[in-house]
Amino acid sequence: MTSDPAVPFRAAVAGFGLSGSVFHAPLIAANPAFSLDVISTSDAGRKSAAAARYPGARIVDTPAEILELAGDVDLLVLGTPPATHYPLAKAALEAGLDVVVDKPFTVRSAEGQELTELAARLGRVLTVFQNRRWDGDFLTVKALLGSGVLGTVTRFESRFERWSPAVAKAWKAAATADDGGGVLFDLGTHLLDQAVQLFGPATVTHAELQARRPGEKVDDDVFLALRHDSGVSSHLWMNMLCAQQGPRYRLLGSEGGFTKHGVDPQEPYIVAGGSPLDAEYGVEDRDWAGMLGRDGHLDRLPTERGAYPEFYRILADKIADGGAASALPVPVDPAGPVEVLRLIEQARSLG
Repeated sequence: MTSDPAVPFRAAVAGFGLSGSVFHAPLIAANPAFSLDVISTSDAGRKSAAAARYPGARIVDTPAEILELAGDVDLLVLGTPPATHYPLAKAALEAGLDVVVDKPFTVRSAEGQELTELAARLGRVLTVFQNRRWDGDFLTVKALLGSGVLGTVTRFESRFERWSPAVAKAWKAAATADDGGGVLFDLGTHLLDQAVQLFGPATVTHAELQARRPGEKVDDDVFLALRHDSGVSSHLWMNMLCAQQGPRYRLLGSEGGFTKHGVDPQEPYIVAGGSPLDAEYGVEDRDWAGMLGRDGHLDRLPTERGAYPEFYRILADKIADGGAASALPVPVDPAGPVEVLRLIEQARSLG
């Protein structure tokens, strides 16, 4: 483990699909506190892409090969399929590494709780990549709630809806709910996390889980109703076969409402070849501004700049300050994702 603050923390990314190539590797490479030293992928095309984009990184076939390099790595980032998260994170913690786990944290809440306790016993940093806490529209909603302009919020509606009639990834096509497959584990993890972050602990009161696409083994069309202890009702939609998308957010309060369409631009910006270091990164087109107020008295509310790089900035500060012994927070306390997994378990028991 590096101890000199001038020496970057040596990071390894397991998996170079969407998670590794679009989120983790670009964000790590853009942060001088880290060096991207190792990438694992068994796919020949992804190997070539990783080597071309990150010539200083060692490319290996499997996460197991990263674990064999534990003495030369400080941080393991897991962008692998959900069913691998628990065993790989456990092995990495026991090998003396700090760990970032992509969402969903694990497939079962008990596994997430076990990893959290293991990291605490071993004195290792463990966090979960709930990156959409730094979506520009989510940051806008947080600021709006903090201003009090909506009065007492009674209803929160949130959607992730896409038109994706074919299951594109082989592991997703084969995955069952026991493997962490389905839209509830995928997009639903974000929606549940955001709802709990905004309005606190909740209970799932109604769940509809459907498989619509041909050959789909698990859910691809889900609706959840939550009742928060704070009194707010949350309605959450996630759908992979949606030809016409509803608003991303709708909030109703005693003094007004807020409606927002469109999806945060950070992911498509990186997919198109942009960098988190670009001046326009995370900046949403003003045409997508949400509408604030009441019908007949609406004002446009510009969207705050998205900020995925904040995750690795906060993580770097935590590790540099002494890691698990530091009083500084991790970017995402694993307790939140564990609670999300409990809500998913509630939903499956109802749906």
